[in-house]
Amino acid sequence: MKNLADIMKQVQSMQSKMTDMQAKLEATTVTGQSGGGLVKVTLNGKGVLSGIDIDASLMKADEKDILEDLIVAAHADAKAKAEAAAAEEMKAVTGGLPLPPGLKLPF
Repeated sequence: MKNLADIMKQVQSMQSKMTDMQAKLEATTVTGQSGGGLVKVTLNGKGVLSGIDIDASLMKADEKDILEDLIVAAHADAKAKAEAAAAEEMKAVTGGLPLPPGLKLPF
């Protein structure tokens, strides 16, 4: 039974670390860009959009489709960076506890 008690301690420790990790991810910001930096999108570590920066040279009526595509691409870039940051944080939290491959916590 001592082994079970050790596992419970590890789980409690992991829960505390996950709470800290979620707060850290919310405070983390990542910026994705497209069009050579003409469009930038900022997300927090949980993927919440907090800002868009569009270069004035793209503000032309006939380039609306291009601008929309660049925004989507910048968002995808930022989201990938946010997911990578979350994965790194998760490695630190679950370092001592073996979890099945592909298990995504806390999302």
